[in-house]
Amino acid sequence: MMRRASAAGAVLLLAGCAGPRPSIPQSAAVVAPTAWRVDGGAGAIQAIQNDWWESFGDPALNALVGEALRNNVDVMVAASRVAQARAQFRLVASAARPAIGVGGQGGYGRSLNAFGVGLDQVDGTASVTGSYELDLFGRLAEARGAARADLLASQAARDTVRLAVAAQVVEGYIGLRALEAQLAIAQDTLATRAQELELIRHRAAAGYSPALDLAQAEAEYQVAAQLVPATRSAITRQENGLSLLLGKAPGAIAPGAAIDGLVAVRVPVSLPAQVLRQRPDIAEAEDRVVAADRQLDVARASFLPRIQLSASGGAVASNILPNPVSLFSLGGSILAPLFEGGALRARQSIAAATRDQAAFAYRKAALTAFAEVENAMESNQRLAQQLAAAEQQRAALATARALAVNRYRAGYAPYLDQLDAERSLLSARLSVVDLRAARLRAIVVLYRSLGGGWSAPVGGSAVAP
Repeated sequence: MMRRASAAGAVLLLAGCAGPRPSIPQSAAVVAPTAWRVDGGAGAIQAIQNDWWESFGDPALNALVGEALRNNVDVMVAASRVAQARAQFRLVASAARPAIGVGGQGGYGRSLNAFGVGLDQVDGTASVTGSYELDLFGRLAEARGAARADLLASQAARDTVRLAVAAQVVEGYIGLRALEAQLAIAQDTLATRAQELELIRHRAAAGYSPALDLAQAEAEYQVAAQLVPATRSAITRQENGLSLLLGKAPGAIAPGAAIDGLVAVRVPVSLPAQVLRQRPDIAEAEDRVVAADRQLDVARASFLPRIQLSASGGAVASNILPNPVSLFSLGGSILAPLFEGGALRARQSIAAATRDQAAFAYRKAALTAFAEVENAMESNQRLAQQLAAAEQQRAALATARALAVNRYRAGYAPYLDQLDAERSLLSARLSVVDLRAARLRAIVVLYRSLGGGWSAPVGGSAVAP
C-alpha cells in the first residue's frame, strides 16, 4: 500500500511540474455578424453547387475548369502535401501499436576439446522480440490527434487551392472574352474610320473639306490602327496566362461564348455564421488550431512517466546439444523526467505560443472572410448599376454620333463635332465591355468568398480516427 501511495504521489508531483494548462486567449475568439451590411438576399435556402462555374452557361468554360483541376501544378502540389500528411499520420499512429521484430543467426566453427581433438560445431539461433508503450497519460493519443488534425488541414488547404484555381480560370476566361469583344470593337472602328478617311479625301479633293479635316481624319484612323495590334497582344498574354493555369505550354484557347453570352447569375448568399463552415481556408485554420492544441497536450504529457513493456523469445540449436533450447525474457521500464534544466517547461511554452498563433490566424481568416463577402456583394451590386448606366450612355452616344455625322455631311457642323462624338462612342463601347467583365468577375469573387459550394468531408477524413 505504501508503494502504491508513493507511486501515485510521484505522478502527481510530476504532473504538478507542468503547471496549469494555458487556455486560448479570449481575444482570439470570433463572433460572426448577425447580418451583412449589404442586402444580398442573405440566408437563402438554395445552396451553392461545387461546380458553380457551370452557372455561367458556357460549355467551353466548363471544360477549361475541369482541365485545370486535373492538370494545374499548384493543385498537384497540394495533393502531394495531403499524401505526405496522410503518411505522417500513419507514422505517428504506429507509435501506439506494438513493435515486433524477428532475428536469427547461424555459424560453423571448429575448436579443440579438452582432449585435443578437433570438434566441428554448427549452431543457430532464432528470436522474436516485441515492445509496447503503455499510453497511460495520453501522450501518444494526443500526438495521433494532432497528426489527424494536420491531415484534415492539408485536405482543406488542397480544396482552397482547387477553389482558387477554378476562380482564376473563370476570371481569366472572362478577361479573354472581354478582350475579344474589344478587338471586334477596335476592328469595327478601324473599318469605319477608313471609310470616313476615304470620304474626306474625296471631299478635300473637291474643295468641300479643308486640309485640317483630312489631317484629323488621318490621325483618328491611325489611333484605331494602333488599338487593334495592342488588343491582339493583350489577347495573346491572356491566353498564355490561362495556359499556365491549365498546366500546359502557352497556346491558343478554344473559342467559347461571347462576353454577352455569359450569364450573370444571382448568387445565393449565406448568413455570416454559415460562411465560417463553408470556406476551406477557415476549416484549415481551425484544424491548425486543433493540431497545435493537441501538441500542447503532448508537451504537457512529457512531464509524466513513460512505461515500456518488452518481451523476447527464441531458441538455440547446436549439433553439440541433444535438443534445441528455448529462451525468453519479459521486462518493463519506466522513464520519468527528473531534471532537464527547464527544457520541458520551455517546450510547453513553445507549444502554447504556437497554439495561440494558430488561434489568432483563425481569427484573421474569419475576419478576412467576412470582409471579402461584404466587398464582393457591394461590388456585385454597384457594378450592375454602373453597367446599366453605361449601356444607356452608349445608346445616347450612338445617337449623338449619328446626328453629328449627318450634320457634318450636310455642312451644318464642323468635322471636330463628329470626331468628338466618335471618340466618346468608342470609349463608351469599350467601357461597357470592361464593366460587363468586371460584373462577371465580381460574381466569381462572390462565389469564391462564399466557399464555392465547399463542405467538410463527412466524418472529417477518410482516415479512421
